[in-house]
This record gives sequence, structure tokens and C-alpha cells, in this order.
Amino acid sequence: MLPQVVSWEGNRLSLLDQRRLPSCVEFLKCEAAEEVAVAIETLAVRGAPAIGIAAAFGVALETRGGRAEALRAVQRLAVTRPTAVNLFWALRRVEERMKTVPEDAPGDALFSVVLEEAKTIQREDLEGNRALGRAGAALLPDDCTVLTHCNAGALATGGHGTALGVIRSAREAGKTVRVYACETRPLLQGARLTVWELMQDGFDVTLLCDNMAASLMKSRRIDAVIVGADRIAANGDTANKIGTYSHALLAKHFGIPFYVAAPLSTFDASLSSGEDIPIEERAADEVRKLPGGGMLPEEYSIWNPAFDVTDASLISAIITEKSAIVPPFAEGIASFLSK
Repeated sequence: MLPQVVSWEGNRLSLLDQRRLPSCVEFLKCEAAEEVAVAIETLAVRGAPAIGIAAAFGVALETRGGRAEALRAVQRLAVTRPTAVNLFWALRRVEERMKTVPEDAPGDALFSVVLEEAKTIQREDLEGNRALGRAGAALLPDDCTVLTHCNAGALATGGHGTALGVIRSAREAGKTVRVYACETRPLLQGARLTVWELMQDGFDVTLLCDNMAASLMKSRRIDAVIVGADRIAANGDTANKIGTYSHALLAKHFGIPFYVAAPLSTFDASLSSGEDIPIEERAADEVRKLPGGGMLPEEYSIWNPAFDVTDASLISAIITEKSAIVPPFAEGIASFLSK
């Protein structure tokens, strides 16, 4: 049984500390929005949908201090991760709900409304993931082997997962699914999180280094590559964990379907293409650390983008909770977001 990633316990927020996985399962107990913000920034909680859910609860923690405190929490949480659009989507939802509470309402009214909205966001994400999973499962053969990158599972969402949700739903539909998971340098979300998560659920999963994907696709049958997303532009260009673009290029070369699985909250119709997606750059020490605890010299110049953008032309379908969108994407995305 996988632990709950984000949960409200009494008057505080519990977050599974994913920095500690797979060696141990520990939880952070947050009583202030600043603690939630730091947890997001340091990747204790990560994955675009889970970040949005945690941020919504983070605002709820501050509402008992009044509207001004809650709005300050919104501003603080909004600067934690620039690429994951679900964060801003969830914060906007919370702000809109706050506007429904009169200024002269009792002190606990704002808290109740924001807390209920955060719980609704979490519940809707889980329900949406299950619908997305069913839509994606229909694209897979009855007996299949898939490749995934980073972690787009229950650990990154309100539960079930996006890319891994497709895999779970395929198995629930009676299909046989084998998984290859790329390690996902430099923080090894694939090795630390995806393999652990799938093993907890009894999947046949094999770990490989990121730079082994080409040899894998050439030498063994891979039926699909399935990844999540942190932001999708109006034309279908998709930002996801760094390394995704490489896998998309390889899949195109070898004729393997490349699927993106993401809820509609991940789409950003205000951006015409992936060129406009802000790409977070993280600390050089994430790359400087060596296996076994050593460090590369300080004088090494290091570039550490957290995400890359995969061109829509490389994507076979974008799987959402409504159904899969197929190329050309712009019209389908516009139609789905307008409903």
C-alpha cells in the first residue's frame, strides 16, 4: 500500500518526504505556508499535480490569520516552482473561492472555505487520474512493454498517477504491462521513486540509466513511451522533466508511440508554444554530487535545467481525463479547455 502523499491531519498538513525515499518513509508535518513552500522548493513534495494540491492546503494553513495572511501565502507559494502550471492553477482556484467569503464573515469562515477547496482539488485530481488512466490504457496492446521517465505516479499526484496511472489502469483492464524506468538524472526520481512505487504495487519493472534508452529501444521491443507533464502549451508542446525530449526523439526514430499523460490543469492556453514556457534552473550542487557522497570541484561550470520541452510534432497523443487528444493538437486542446 502506497502512503498518502498529501493529507490533512487535524489542523496541519502532512507531506510524504520524497527526498527520503526509497530508504525510509517519513512525513513532514507543516503548520505554516512557509514550511509547505520550502517542502516544494526542496522537492520533498514534487510532481505538478501534487505541488498544486500541497499549495492549496498551504494557503488554508494561513487563513486563520486572516485574509491578508492568506494572500501573502499565495504570493509566497507562487514563487516556489516556475514551470509547473498546476501550482498557479490551484492557487487561482483558492483565491477565487476566497472572494466568495464576505469581509465581515466570522474568522473561521475563510478557513473552512479554503480547506474545502483544497480537499476538492485533491479529490478531483484522483478522480481525473483514474479517468485519464482508463483513456490511456485503451491505447496499449494487451501484452506490452513501456518506457517511462521521471515519476508521474501516485507520488506526483492526488493518487493513481498520470503516466503510471495509465499503466495501473491497463493492468486493471486485464492487460500485461512490463515497465522500464529511466533513472532520471540528476536527482534520480525514476530510480528512487518510480521503481519503488511500481514495486510496491507488484509491477514487473526494470531500471536503466538515462543514456541506455537508445540501446533499449533498438534491442528490445518497446510498445510505447509514456511520460507526464508539468506544462503544455496551446499547440501541444510539452515541458516535462529534463531528458524527456531525448526519449521523444529516440521514439520517433524507432517508430515507437510517444504519449504524454496529463490532466487538463496542466495545459496553459495562454502560451502559444513551448518556446514561452519558463524553464526552472536548479542549483549546481544537484549535478555536482557524485554517487557515494563525493563532490565535483567547485570551479566546474554546471548547467542544471530541471525541464526540457518536447515538440508537439514528436507526440503521438496527449492523454487527459476527458480522452486522448491526437495531432494536430491545437484544435483539440482549445476544444477541451473551452468545455
